[in-house]
Amino acid sequence: MLKNETSTSTQVIQWKCLESKTEGKRLHYGRFVVSPFRRGQASTVGIAMRRALLQEIGGTSITRAKFCGVMHEYSTITGLQETIHDVLVNLKEIVLRSDSNDIREAFSSVTGPKEVTAGDTSLPPRVEAIDNSQYIATITQPISPDIELKIERDCGYRIENFTRCGDGQFSIDAVFMPVRNVNYSIHLFGNGRATQEISFIEIWTNGSPTPHEALSKASEKLIDLSTPFSRVTCEDVSLLKNEEDFSDSMKSSSLRLQFGDANKLEGKLLKNMFIDQLELPARAFNCLKRAEIYTIADLLNCSREDLSKIRNFGRKSVDQVSKALWDHFAKELPSEKLGINQ
Repeated sequence: MLKNETSTSTQVIQWKCLESKTEGKRLHYGRFVVSPFRRGQASTVGIAMRRALLQEIGGTSITRAKFCGVMHEYSTITGLQETIHDVLVNLKEIVLRSDSNDIREAFSSVTGPKEVTAGDTSLPPRVEAIDNSQYIATITQPISPDIELKIERDCGYRIENFTRCGDGQFSIDAVFMPVRNVNYSIHLFGNGRATQEISFIEIWTNGSPTPHEALSKASEKLIDLSTPFSRVTCEDVSLLKNEEDFSDSMKSSSLRLQFGDANKLEGKLLKNMFIDQLELPARAFNCLKRAEIYTIADLLNCSREDLSKIRNFGRKSVDQVSKALWDHFAKELPSEKLGINQ
């Protein structure tokens, strides 16, 4: 059982790993307890840690595949059971582990008849497949369909929609999110002024980092984000003496911000904010992902009527999304599509 402690002024915050188990090669679970916190602190830490785990932890994925003599994603190769599109979908699901940020190349060359899995791929040094049994395709005839692969490490999503790049190359819609889910709960103990908080954190990963490794990396990310504020210095700023000075300063190009530029900036920000930040119930969150709604910009391109057409997405889920949008971003679902991603 892992245990550690950190002193903060008069507090000695301790954490333990209460439970750690492997539910499958691509599903690892860990449950941790952190305490004691003063009133309100556990929520601050829990929210920040959850977001860091879901958004700041990088992953490694296959981002491009090249097939010889293939024209488009729905092409078929004689002797290969799947279409190129099906193979690309299977390659997207391969879970890889790597500590390198370099772009790497891999190669798959198997002679059939044979069922091709992740273990049949020749991976570069410092890259490994978490589950060698992950299915890729079935070769039904004595042929050797060569596949060249591009491997990258990043954070979040990269939406490519299997774009054809030429010469039989296809970009793959990659997911660089090894942390599958995070839950935290807060409980009170003690009485009166001595009341303190204890927080339980549950983490599920795809196995490329363990939950303990993910927690450690998320903590490092939060420290890195906070460190610059500890070095902030204050400088005297001359106040504008009168309205004329203020008017002149507003004419300066360095302070001019057009509404059009502000709208463009907001659009870019929304494209990089993922729906994880809404902290939706699992049912609503999973339905949105299946509908390929990954970012706040994607969501704001949908009206309430559009969302209600999503399979298994009822009125209650629509109301939950609407409330979360307002609570977190002061945004409302549009009466018609906004075209943010267009």
